[in-house]
Amino acid sequence: MPQKVHFVNLLTYHRTTLNISLRKISTVITALIVSALISGCKNEQQGVPYVYVNLTVYVNDPQNMALTTIGGWKYFPGGYHGLLVFRKSQGEFMVYDRACPVHPGEAGTQIEVDSNNIVLVDDVCGSQFLLSNGTTIGGPSVVPVTVYVNTFDGTTLRVVN
Repeated sequence: MPQKVHFVNLLTYHRTTLNISLRKISTVITALIVSALISGCKNEQQGVPYVYVNLTVYVNDPQNMALTTIGGWKYFPGGYHGLLVFRKSQGEFMVYDRACPVHPGEAGTQIEVDSNNIVLVDDVCGSQFLLSNGTTIGGPSVVPVTVYVNTFDGTTLRVVN
């Protein structure tokens, strides 16, 4: 006489099989994601390494005359490869590191402001960034320039990280 297959046993068998299959699929997907992340990190830009910054700029000092007007900018020592201070508005400044995120460790390379005072340019790799906010607009860099937090009380600009 043929054996009876109980519906409950059949359901339990298929549920167990399904759970094992889902675990296998999940494991394969996880392995693929980890593999992609590891292989992608080899060429990934790491940005500019952290350095301590402590800069005080007296905006009304005659040496800093360029910073008294909106759109004015000036280079300063500090940061990883120097600092660039840009006056964005009457009460707001942007402070950037002059090291390019593509090759920050390369000696003697610094981002420069172009002749139109609109774009920051790295002549070594060709990366371009907006002076107004540091975002990437061209070249191989996929990350913006390093921006340092600052405070301004109307006469003194402080940059400390």
